Amino acid sequence: MLEAFSVPFILVGLVFFFGCVVGLIRFPDFYTRMHAAGKGDTLSTALILTGFALIALHQEISISTLLVAAKILGICFFIMLTSPTSTHALMRAGYEDGVVPYEGPKKKKKENA
Repeated sequence: MLEAFSVPFILVGLVFFFGCVVGLIRFPDFYTRMHAAGKGDTLSTALILTGFALIALHQEISISTLLVAAKILGICFFIMLTSPTSTHALMRAGYEDGVVPYEGPKKKKKENA
């Protein structure tokens, strides 16, 4: 029964990882790419690790499997705390080094004839 819940978690996490990769490739500047990496990585890792914890509980419920699931969820919690913090620190370092945000294409001024 738990396997039916764990597979969707893992698949949705993989979809978010794919969205993160697309964002890293397609976004125009450092800041938007870091945003995609930080948000996508955190959510997808949390979903995939939750699915793995459910798979660990699917085997045989004993003290050892409960400890494994608790450790996996602890890793998930740690990543949810540290990934946004590290992304923010990297973006701040880029800002302090003078990385300029993307402002979009320059618009041409219309000349009055």
